[in-house]
Amino acid sequence: MNICLNDRIFEILSEVVTAEDVKAFVIGGWVRDCILSREHPEKDIDIVIIGNGIETARKTARKIDPKIRVSIFKNFGTAMFRWNDYDIEFVGARKESYRRGSRKPVVEGGTLEDDQKRRDFTINALAISLNKETYGEFLDPFNGIDDLKNKIIRTPLDPVRTFSDDPLRMMRAIRFAAQLNFTIEKNTFDSISENAERIRIVSPERITTELNKIIISDHPSMGFIMLEKSGLLSIIFPELDKLKGVDKKEGKAHKDNFHHSVKVLDNISKRTDNQWLRWAALLHDIAKPVTKKYTPETGWSFHGHEYIGSKMIPDIFRKLKLPLNEKMKYVQKLVELHLRPIVLSQEEVTDSAVRRLLFDAGDDIDDLMLLCEADITSKNEEKKTRHLENFKYVRKKLREIEEKDALRNFQPPVDGSEIISTFGIKPGKEVGIIKNAIRDAILDGVIPNEKKAARKIMIKKGKEIGLTPLKHPRSS
Repeated sequence: MNICLNDRIFEILSEVVTAEDVKAFVIGGWVRDCILSREHPEKDIDIVIIGNGIETARKTARKIDPKIRVSIFKNFGTAMFRWNDYDIEFVGARKESYRRGSRKPVVEGGTLEDDQKRRDFTINALAISLNKETYGEFLDPFNGIDDLKNKIIRTPLDPVRTFSDDPLRMMRAIRFAAQLNFTIEKNTFDSISENAERIRIVSPERITTELNKIIISDHPSMGFIMLEKSGLLSIIFPELDKLKGVDKKEGKAHKDNFHHSVKVLDNISKRTDNQWLRWAALLHDIAKPVTKKYTPETGWSFHGHEYIGSKMIPDIFRKLKLPLNEKMKYVQKLVELHLRPIVLSQEEVTDSAVRRLLFDAGDDIDDLMLLCEADITSKNEEKKTRHLENFKYVRKKLREIEEKDALRNFQPPVDGSEIISTFGIKPGKEVGIIKNAIRDAILDGVIPNEKKAARKIMIKKGKEIGLTPLKHPRSS
């Protein structure tokens, strides 16, 4: 297993710690990912020093390249530097504990065994010696290698103690299970359920870091289903938790919208790594609980859930400390538009409807179509095939209209300043009326997306609302 130490950095580290007579070990995610031969391994290399980690970091950096800048964190007794693609962190072996109700650990010096005990899971407690006389030797006091082979997540110590010390570890257990396709050992999972309320002391930023890692995993539904079963989801993400369950009246039932949403997330994850498109998939039906209605004639309905859902996104992003910027607006747009291609696929596809969809979706039309295709979760293969064939036709119409009318990210051939100069008016509602008339004429196929035709509509609409074009329009 010495293959884990085949990088030059470990040879240099070994030379430094052997010369200084300091015991050192590489530990944690790097070791785990090396044994698993993960395609995208951990880029953080954690080095545990029995002694002063800061001083060892400085000496190692000087030996590699005197120009390397070492970042020192005295309060935590750690130091790190970046070399090639790696962030290499040095820390003195330590004990760590959390007081009830506190997010900040009490830290004391300790042995390698102490350091391994404070680790979150057995698979992250594996260490490899870097000293010359024991170079490459594994230290595995909690049978972490067996857990890796058996695909099991368990804590090194009593899980109640592990999760009480740092409640974020409950989410990390679920995140690792989703990332690695592992199972959480029963006693460990039961302890997550028992301690779920303690997640409330963890900052939203740390929680969302774990949520994002679940979102971008290969099988994100696995993580969200475990969050729901453990009771964590109702605390950290109540809006999503409220989607679960099926109501039934007079023999009519609706689908479980929680399981549908995470299935859509899985579907889209097979086709894209786009984190924010994955968020849109997870949130596309988020307003169904507040729009749910039953009538004997039609059964269950969720009218307007796409519009109300888009309005819910800013509050959700704010609470989760997700970025309130263009990424949020992108998710909002996709949630609001996610039914439009579905409606088109079920009706006669008119050029006008396709133009309006292109106009509203702009450059995000391809992502929107991916979302709509992922939204087909029916177990009826015939129905599923029919829907996908319909979407192929919608895509074909989108390509044809786009090639003909160039409507993606539509910019009107006549803008507001030209309208103002043509009629000698000030900015106001008249300008908006004329702009909308030009836009609608293009989208409805009345005129092509060209300046000459747009100016004719401008003059016509202007006269309709009482405006007279100037004989010699003033310069804009």
